[in-house]
Amino acid sequence: MTGLAGSEDAGVYKISDDLALVQTIDFFTPIVDDPAVFGRAAAANSLSDVYAMGGKPITALNIVCFPSKKLGLSTLRRILAGGLEILDEAGVALIGGHSVEDDEPKYGLSVTGLIRPDQLMTNSGLKPGDVLILTKALGTGVIATAGKASAASEGALKAMVDSMCSINKAASEAGVSIGAKAATDVTGFGVAGHLVEMARASKALVKIDSAQIPLLEGAIEAAKNGFIPGGAYANRKFFSSWISLDDGIPMSITDLLFDPQTSGGLIIGAPEAVAGELLKKLENAGVSPLAKIGFVESGHPDGLVEIS
Repeated sequence: MTGLAGSEDAGVYKISDDLALVQTIDFFTPIVDDPAVFGRAAAANSLSDVYAMGGKPITALNIVCFPSKKLGLSTLRRILAGGLEILDEAGVALIGGHSVEDDEPKYGLSVTGLIRPDQLMTNSGLKPGDVLILTKALGTGVIATAGKASAASEGALKAMVDSMCSINKAASEAGVSIGAKAATDVTGFGVAGHLVEMARASKALVKIDSAQIPLLEGAIEAAKNGFIPGGAYANRKFFSSWISLDDGIPMSITDLLFDPQTSGGLIIGAPEAVAGELLKKLENAGVSPLAKIGFVESGHPDGLVEIS
């Protein structure tokens, strides 16, 4: 049902009229010093692709690259324990994994989920009139970069960790419950890059109000002080061909639009008639912060994102 086309977040394979498999894999290097936090963030990030499709993750396999002689197995145990905490919270069974010796630690999961084919949410599902709702604040990339220079406050670091370790289960279930057909999760390409993927896959003109996008505590300060990760510059260079940016947007906000996120929230495209119901369901489920950040104005042959 989904594969390489459309830059979808996971592959979906139909088994029967009422059942399909969702499969994904994700892993990365540490962005925090605490091994358990790294494990939790990596696991939440890995599950997110299944949630973005509207699926229910059911099993996971650990993927580990680790310098055991240099860092010791106690550190690895803390990483894996952190990942298991998130899997337990999500109700996902860890059924195995694979490890290799590597000079640089890396951790993540291969995740399998289930979905009803008629409840699938995709990048290509946007329709004119859809309202775009974002379910987490931005800023994990700039805060992590500031943190490496000991230039992030305790409050900012806590906000980053809490966001990264929060799973998108409730947001996904709310989207499915109102019949949403379009969603993605915000990760390495930043909110601007993932909006471009949706616009291009849906052949849509998307309009975004940057003032409505929620930001993590300390994110704007980190951006203003120049703690911009290299990935943000790469995102801007790659995706700018499909983005129209208003000249009045402050540079710090623009940087945050391209800021690569770790375990970010979902962008859900909901028909205007049910957008209010979706917001209410998200609020009742404790999803916060969340915001209406824009809408789909019309079709567009190449896909375009206009940000004001």
